[in-house]
Amino acid sequence: MPRSKKFRRARLIVIVLALLLVAGAATGGWFGVRTVRASYPQVTGSVRVAGLSGPVDVERDANGIPQLYADTPEDLFRAQGYVHAQDRFWEMDVRRHITSGRLSEMFGKSQVDTDSFLRTMGWSRVAQQEYDTQLSATTKKYLQAYAEGVNSWLAEHPGGSAASLEYTLLGAVNRSYTPEKWTPVDSVSWLKAMAWDLSGNMQDEIDRSLLQENFSTEQVGQLYPAYPYDRNGTILKTGTVAAGGYVPADSGSGAAAGGQPDTTTQARALVGSLMQDVSGKVGSVPQLLGANGQGIGSNSWVVAGSKTTTGKPLMANDPHLGPGMPSIWYQMGLHCRSVDASCPFDTTGYTFSGMPGVVIGHNQKISWGFTNLGPDVADLYLEKITGTDTYLYDGKDEKFTVRKETIKVAGGKNVEITVRETNNGPLISDQSETDQKVGSYAPVGNAAPDRGTTGYGVALRWAALTPAKTMDAVFKLDRAQNFNQFRDAAKDFAVPAQNLIYADTDNHIGYQAPGMIPVRDKRFDGTYPAPGWDPAYRWKDKAIPFKSLPWAYDPPSGYIVTANQAVVDESYPYLLTKDWEYGTRAKQITDLIESKLKNGSKISPDDMQDMQLDNTSVMAKTLVPYLLKIGIKDSYVRDAQDLLKDWNYHQDSGSAAAAYYNGVWRNLLLRAFGDKFPADLRAEGDCQLVEQKADETLPDDAVGGKPKRVEECGVRDDGTAQPDGGDRWMEVVRQLLKDPKSPWWDYTDAYGRVHHGRDALLAQAMTDARQELTAKLSKSISTWSWGRLHTLTLKEQTMGSDDSSLASGIVHKLLNRGPYQLSGGSAAVDATGWNAATGYEVDWIPSMRMVVDLSNFDASQWINVGGASGHAYHPNYNDQTQLWIDGRLLPWAFSPEAVKKATKDHLVLTKG
Repeated sequence: MPRSKKFRRARLIVIVLALLLVAGAATGGWFGVRTVRASYPQVTGSVRVAGLSGPVDVERDANGIPQLYADTPEDLFRAQGYVHAQDRFWEMDVRRHITSGRLSEMFGKSQVDTDSFLRTMGWSRVAQQEYDTQLSATTKKYLQAYAEGVNSWLAEHPGGSAASLEYTLLGAVNRSYTPEKWTPVDSVSWLKAMAWDLSGNMQDEIDRSLLQENFSTEQVGQLYPAYPYDRNGTILKTGTVAAGGYVPADSGSGAAAGGQPDTTTQARALVGSLMQDVSGKVGSVPQLLGANGQGIGSNSWVVAGSKTTTGKPLMANDPHLGPGMPSIWYQMGLHCRSVDASCPFDTTGYTFSGMPGVVIGHNQKISWGFTNLGPDVADLYLEKITGTDTYLYDGKDEKFTVRKETIKVAGGKNVEITVRETNNGPLISDQSETDQKVGSYAPVGNAAPDRGTTGYGVALRWAALTPAKTMDAVFKLDRAQNFNQFRDAAKDFAVPAQNLIYADTDNHIGYQAPGMIPVRDKRFDGTYPAPGWDPAYRWKDKAIPFKSLPWAYDPPSGYIVTANQAVVDESYPYLLTKDWEYGTRAKQITDLIESKLKNGSKISPDDMQDMQLDNTSVMAKTLVPYLLKIGIKDSYVRDAQDLLKDWNYHQDSGSAAAAYYNGVWRNLLLRAFGDKFPADLRAEGDCQLVEQKADETLPDDAVGGKPKRVEECGVRDDGTAQPDGGDRWMEVVRQLLKDPKSPWWDYTDAYGRVHHGRDALLAQAMTDARQELTAKLSKSISTWSWGRLHTLTLKEQTMGSDDSSLASGIVHKLLNRGPYQLSGGSAAVDATGWNAATGYEVDWIPSMRMVVDLSNFDASQWINVGGASGHAYHPNYNDQTQLWIDGRLLPWAFSPEAVKKATKDHLVLTKG
């Protein structure tokens, strides 16, 4: 009871404090304004920073974007740490508590389960090993300098309102919290979060297993169709792999026929309900870069100077990540005043607060961009537990590697967990009684070992848990001057593996696939969990050699497009993944480029920008003709159907046709698939009446002997619920449209009547969509618009996303921005994604956009979502969002002259 009263008092304090802040900030009241502005950074004059060997100039433009100038690389990264902390320390602090599994220290017992799972994986432990054993002395020196810069700022702002508004709110319920000093490992750990959110097909692996509860292997295969190589092609025309490594093909992009691989029958039989709780644990990890689901990706493409109006290459990039406040990205320039071997950096682009260097951008010679390659670098292994400290492998009992972890809990007692690891990795099913019970009753096949009394567990093998040199790669990229140096940097880029595109001022373009990608036995393709006791399913000792990974240099096509499609076809001798994105965006971008190049025309920087904003629904071109053939008798529904007759397939925010089409698409998916799925895949709150299985041990006339219909509700979070409507589902429906009698088209109406056939379901989906949009928008279709359904709210990722208390709504007004009405959609080039299983709200976006002009870097343009500042109500907190919505880009000054002209505020960091 005392704790209950204490919590109620704390919540009341937050409510009162938040009300005062909202009222004060809105009306200019002294308390609100003083509290909000207390954390704003100093941007003019001079500040002493400990450790600097000389002055560093920080020149900010009107959008608060800083360009840093120093005489040594150590001073440059020391200043970067200081400036990142000025604008984004709360974000940095939360991120390191996620990566180290210490959220409970900030937010209390509600985060213990999340921390337990993160500690089990051991991100921070691996980051420490990387720092200790893998990274170069130069990289360590830069990381240490960065940490010193952060800590210099932290010494001036030890906590409370002087650090960030969020600390003021947190202090109302957790007064004892004070930020610790920053360490180099805090920076390295962020790479693990990147890798987790971009880790490939682990969710697909789980979902396939869960679908086996309700469907046959053949049916599940229909929901995961083969990649359409013939229609959507590959990034590169596939070369050959010889003793010397990968040899690029001689001509542009190519394709080959694909086929669905055989999967492991034994492994599938072993899973069943065991995956349910594992799925919950995977979903509990904060998605720092966005929901980890099918359809999420990025766009990048580069066009050679021979095909541009500028005579030099043009590069575009827009990574698709989860929205938030502040943005995942921080724009910045890092410049040595005199660029030479002792100070080799003259780099500008997008950075991650909390990590030194530039991640995506350009220097004085080259430009580079990223999209997620999506290789299968994570596998789940079913493990036969034979005792408290042993598991089965190759017919023998092996001992677990065991460690203890202590989780400190704000306002509560410490929690100690035991982490067990097999030779495949940590046992991620180990942190709850539910997991252990599920393991005891998981269905098994005859070839599997007896479960005994201790059941099965699930271990995670993940490339990111092997120490690597990715942090070295970041600094190498920043200072690379040619394609060979670019490839040398890529060699160290282990996880998350990215499609790296390249351009330089000498008129070359290129591509490299990097990454620590495992080599598996031919019988194991990674699409289902594997039997951990069988050595045949172990990864080989060495990953795919870097020299054998695909690359290209100045392809004859004159351009390279990467949008998460297959890199190469199935003639490539190594397995990269069986779960590519299906290439819809890549094909559309390629078509746009080809249409511009017709009749000898060339591509301009404006063309590159226009392509980024293309919101065409490619799937609608296939589906709408089927919809228009359906005879609708009800004029109420037919009026909506008529919207599709003259629609140009553009998903503009003001389009009524786009609103209706996407409503039909969502309801089609729910009828054909969602209503048939087990609760473990359906969205939380999606409740269905299902037939309860009869108790086979009772006669039909006994109580409980006859089946009855009971309500079963979905349990999936919004990010991973299915069917999500992404690229894969478009391929599924595209193929099913050719089979009008497929059982997938069967559906049950509200009266329990079963209907059969494609046309019946399409008619019902159009009716359902008419009714849904009437309820959500209006009875009058003249008032409909896609943007009214398809809204984006930018949420601060901790308190701004918490809906658990009365204070939440008030805090949201302080920290969040929106909703905004958006154009675009899932699998469009302008990829404002939404999950059809849960609604129309935007849950991933082009997180930034850039167009780099290699003929004149000062003519390049860029934009971010939100702004440079992480301080609510600061003028640069949200000053770029409307520009981003409107499809506009900001000038991107690079030369000293252009930076000086754009500078609004000049701060000098001096020796401390």
